[in-house]
Amino acid sequence: MTFSPTTAATTAPTERVSPRDSTPETPCRIDTLGGAMRDWIAKLGTAWVEGEITEWNVRNVGTYAKLRDIDGDATISIRVWSSVRGRIPADLKRGDRVIACVKPEYWVKGGDLSFVVSSMRHVGLGDLLEKLERLRAQLRGEGLFDDSRKQRLPFLPQRIGLITGKNSDAEKDVLRNAQLRWPSVEFEVRHAAVQGDRLVPEVLAALAELDADPHVDVIVIARGGGDFQHLLGFSDERLLRAVAAASTPIVSAIGHENDRPLLDEVADLRASTPTDAAKRVVPDVAEQLALVRESRARLTARLSQRLAHDQANLEQLRSRPVLREPERMLRERDAELEYALSRGRGRLEQRLETAHTEVHALRGSLRALSPRHTLERGYAIVHLADGAGDAIVRDADAAPAGTELMITLARGTVAAQSAGERQE
Repeated sequence: MTFSPTTAATTAPTERVSPRDSTPETPCRIDTLGGAMRDWIAKLGTAWVEGEITEWNVRNVGTYAKLRDIDGDATISIRVWSSVRGRIPADLKRGDRVIACVKPEYWVKGGDLSFVVSSMRHVGLGDLLEKLERLRAQLRGEGLFDDSRKQRLPFLPQRIGLITGKNSDAEKDVLRNAQLRWPSVEFEVRHAAVQGDRLVPEVLAALAELDADPHVDVIVIARGGGDFQHLLGFSDERLLRAVAAASTPIVSAIGHENDRPLLDEVADLRASTPTDAAKRVVPDVAEQLALVRESRARLTARLSQRLAHDQANLEQLRSRPVLREPERMLRERDAELEYALSRGRGRLEQRLETAHTEVHALRGSLRALSPRHTLERGYAIVHLADGAGDAIVRDADAAPAGTELMITLARGTVAAQSAGERQE
């Protein structure tokens, strides 16, 4: 009789079978296998290992960490229980190079293999961290971290370039949150490896393609975090220099707080998570509409206030007599003008009358002194006809007999001839 896997599962033996004695017809239980592995692994005892700390997560019950081989890619998970933590250096952190006494331990319930640390001490700064620190100092000296060289992001990018892992949570977070904030935003997505040896060349190729696209306004490089070792590619010098030389603003959204890759320092903007990148790259349409409504309300209030103020000033001006009864001012000015004209006429008439009187008096005085007035009383003026010497004859001797004379009367002249007789 043959058994299928389904039949064997339904007819599992009630007695425990050791892993060595298990068959398809009589499989052993998982906890039996796990217990056998635990017991066998426990026989390995303790060992001293040297490595570099790539993860260091401190919890209440203990510290969960990972050690990476100095010269290779091998990694083990280690646990430092709280009872042991007080006997090891307190300043241990990611990137440190250490020597540890470890004992393998298999956890049956979870199926995990880890190494329990009983002692640990510093050896020196890990090679990877040392290289990163040298590169950090070099790039800082060249000014690649300076804020003055970083570009400002556009207020509302029409198209966003996104470099991330295919079907990753980071891609979904950026797309979903950006479109929730601004539904009309467009994306140019380029998938690339976000860890391992393919990370740098694929990200560089995607970056070059998006940076050359004139329709892409900003580029986001996103990954949903990871341990220190997996993020090393984002501290590669080739990638950092390409980001620094890009003409399009770059946003780093690696999503790792404890050990920030150098890409965070070179990028024009650092976002703590892919979701945070979406919030920083595009504005929230609801917030912008609220700002527009608020600005419109403030503008309306200011305009209404200004109109009310100007209306009050206008009413105040209109309440003044000169504007309330403008004809009153004209009447007053007309009365003043009439009064001035009347006074002028009176003064002029008075002046003319006085002048007329003075002229009349002078005329009388002039008439009284005028020779013509004397002539009108019957007198006459005798002139020598030839005009020689004194023309007016005042003495008879001046006109001997036969002298031609001209006699001026009150009206006209008479020619005469002197008789030459003088009477005393």
